[in-house]
Amino acid sequence: MDQEHLDKLEQLEHDFDHALPEEVTRDVAYYRTILSNIIMIGAPNEDWILIDTGLRRYKERILHACEERYGNKPPTAIILTHGHFDHTGSAKKLAEHWNVPIYIHEKEMDYVTGKKAYPPGDPTVGGGLVSLLSTLFPTKPEHLEGVVTALPDDGTLPHLKEWRYIETPGHTPGHISLFRESDRFLIAGDAISTEKPESTWAMFFPIQHVYGPPAYFTQDWMAADKSVKTLAELEPDFVIAGHGLPMQGGFMKEELKKLADGFIDNAIPKHKRQ
Repeated sequence: MDQEHLDKLEQLEHDFDHALPEEVTRDVAYYRTILSNIIMIGAPNEDWILIDTGLRRYKERILHACEERYGNKPPTAIILTHGHFDHTGSAKKLAEHWNVPIYIHEKEMDYVTGKKAYPPGDPTVGGGLVSLLSTLFPTKPEHLEGVVTALPDDGTLPHLKEWRYIETPGHTPGHISLFRESDRFLIAGDAISTEKPESTWAMFFPIQHVYGPPAYFTQDWMAADKSVKTLAELEPDFVIAGHGLPMQGGFMKEELKKLADGFIDNAIPKHKRQ
């Protein structure tokens, strides 16, 4: 994405959000930006973790949102669901500001340490303006060397004893989702969406449904199908995805089951580059 498009996107973001976190439960909150959600795990007076970091040049807004909830208390770590630009953009600057580690799945490490680029966005998947613009989105590898560490391979999460991560590949090779059994809370990353992620209309007028992963960046549709079925089998009571508003209750469960049952017919684009 060139500087002109970045500047326009940043201005749109500035007009869109007010840099305030919204609480879902006592110890989970999120900060909604125009492209993706940034999630905070931890009650205001407790240790906390940041999940995903939005776009580049977003550091100050994220700091503002976090300070609204936690004051000057830094997180104990940053965890990334995957390495796409709208989830890792401010990771390095935030990690350096707070002097905290970043964690990501081993299979994403090459994408965030300068070794491998993601495939370019696929504008042929349809669904809206975001898909058409996806060829402009950054896919070059991030450079988080020195601040990023691979997650343990046993599903545990540093500093989050009640939570575990679940491998949910498809959107990217090492994509993860986070799950807490006690209240069946699912942080899905981009394994699913709760707004139509290909559409700019949905950003401003979100109608809650459970959709598949952002189609323009999804690499392996068969793996994505299996991942959605894995998430549906968890029967979560709360869901926050990387794109869209939080959902809970019976309607969300019905939507997730419907997506899992009909993923191949309904979620995979009829026209796509692969």
